[in-house]
Amino acid sequence: MEKQENNKDTLLSKINSPVDLKKLEVSQLPQLCDELRDFIVDTLADNPGHFGASLGVVEMTVALHYVYNTPDDKLVWDVGHQAYGHKILTGRKDNFHSNRKYGGVSGFPKISESEYDAFGVGHSSTSISAALGMAVASRLQGNTKRKHIAIIGDGSLTGGEAFEALNNAGVNKNANLLVVLNDNGISIDKGVGSLKEFLLDVTTSKAYNKFKDKTWNALGVLGKEGPAPRNMLRRFLQSVKTVVLTRSEIMESMNMRYFGPVDGHDVVRLVRVFKLMKNINGPKLLHVITKKGKGFKQAEIDQTKYHAPGKFNKATGDIVASDTSHLPPKYQDVFGETIVELAEKNNKIVGITPAMLSGSSLNIMMEKMPKRTFDVGIAEQHAVTFSAGLAAQGLTPFCNIYSTFLQRAYDQVIHDVALQKLNVVLCIDRGGLVGEDGPTHHGAFDLAYLRLVPNMVVAAPMNEMELRNMMFTAQKDNMGPIAIRYPRGRGVNTNWHNQMEIVKIGKGRVIRQGKDLAIITIGHVGNFAAKAADILASDGIEAELVDFRFLKPIDEELLHQTLRSFDNIITVEDGTVVGGLGSLVAEFINKHHYKNKLSVLGIPDRFIEHGTPDQLHNECGFDTEGIYQTAKKIMVKSK
Repeated sequence: MEKQENNKDTLLSKINSPVDLKKLEVSQLPQLCDELRDFIVDTLADNPGHFGASLGVVEMTVALHYVYNTPDDKLVWDVGHQAYGHKILTGRKDNFHSNRKYGGVSGFPKISESEYDAFGVGHSSTSISAALGMAVASRLQGNTKRKHIAIIGDGSLTGGEAFEALNNAGVNKNANLLVVLNDNGISIDKGVGSLKEFLLDVTTSKAYNKFKDKTWNALGVLGKEGPAPRNMLRRFLQSVKTVVLTRSEIMESMNMRYFGPVDGHDVVRLVRVFKLMKNINGPKLLHVITKKGKGFKQAEIDQTKYHAPGKFNKATGDIVASDTSHLPPKYQDVFGETIVELAEKNNKIVGITPAMLSGSSLNIMMEKMPKRTFDVGIAEQHAVTFSAGLAAQGLTPFCNIYSTFLQRAYDQVIHDVALQKLNVVLCIDRGGLVGEDGPTHHGAFDLAYLRLVPNMVVAAPMNEMELRNMMFTAQKDNMGPIAIRYPRGRGVNTNWHNQMEIVKIGKGRVIRQGKDLAIITIGHVGNFAAKAADILASDGIEAELVDFRFLKPIDEELLHQTLRSFDNIITVEDGTVVGGLGSLVAEFINKHHYKNKLSVLGIPDRFIEHGTPDQLHNECGFDTEGIYQTAKKIMVKSK
């Protein structure tokens, strides 16, 4: 796409930083918000990204940068799905069309990208901890004027770290911290949990809102400045919350001053409120009500679908759908349909996910078996231990978590599942390089960190049928903990509804026999190796292709056989080269005193940026071309 041109008469066209924004009159800000929202819609219609969240915080974003002295004052966005407007207002407008593209603007705030990105985010529930750390650091360094603002969604607030941070903020009474709670009642799928119900109670209380509006209008508090109105504001909020909404004291029980709720789409009022907040010392929370997808009808109606809708028609709102009927299914959908198929025959099976019902396709089970399907909210640690509790009472939980988010529950995997040998099936979605979401979302480390854990079975299917077979095997009684990891995206077979069969734990297989060198793979990348072997064969090189299927326990018999038969070994994995399949083979070679020459292909020991999966596989050198070129070089050297 060519660089997007702006109408020279718009307010947005003249804004390249918050300095330019502050030149506007407050009365001009509603127009700017309309232009910013239109810019986001226009850009994302042809350049897919996270859509609804950023539309919902346009007014909040404008008000924050208008009132606060960024980048000296620090804004920390939780997750970053909501930060597109922030990026556009802070010097990245002209390049925003490259958002999430290879070499382009990151889809998340990133310290190395802009001085306005105070903290890199991609996983939820981190903003309050980070902003509190910055606030304490500023105080220790003698900077008492700097403000620190954490913008966190109600979905992210269900994460345990957010509450840990709120609890700690309450004892740092001199920390200049404002937590802005962006309450839209949804994360990706509909919000769950008692906290969501509490926020709903606050925002829908007729008595509270009627009394609040009547009193604020009478006092004119938000249109004045000075200590008297601020004192009245404090007393008013406290009295209303005490008399009408005693449950709202959940925040102030942590010594967090609570203000709100405030309409998040009234930018003029938000400016006034933020100006008041600047003059109130100590840790405080402002409750702001927004609508995810605000200003785009379809995104307001179907907030889950328009969280990240792909390309869409900006005039009609219709998502541009391509015919995929001839393509292999997504691994996620194979999982979703297979778990229902298994659960219909095995009443011990239950499904668990931390706020990723639709992303993991566990929504299929939720629709058919709602009493046996659990969305626990953005709470990965709880999801794993909750699954352990289910398993301890004889059920067979399939706990579906994205690889990058399972990192947050590593202690629970070790202590609550593996140590107790509980039959928890960890279905690890998005294993490997996921694409445009970049380094915060790549599932680079799961193979390596799970291989270290005693009692764990670690498996990775090469295709859809293998995924079904592994799931079928995992539901058997007394299996113990097993992790099945698979990538984001499509498999390789259109005819995948196989009659499921038991896979022998720890047994690999030879996919293709050869005589010149061996290529050992695990998981979906075996398909890259198979294509590379076909090309090598046309060059007269016969490669043996070995699919291990299990990283733990490893098929020692097959590995001995392979090492005895071939001098040159290539390992391929869609995971870090440190600690994974390549490391395991190297350790085995050393332990048994083999002399093989080993080439390890996988994700290098660095963080990989964003781009399409094909681009990133190529960059890392383990796509079909990379495997082919590595094998060719080996054979040239061995002659």
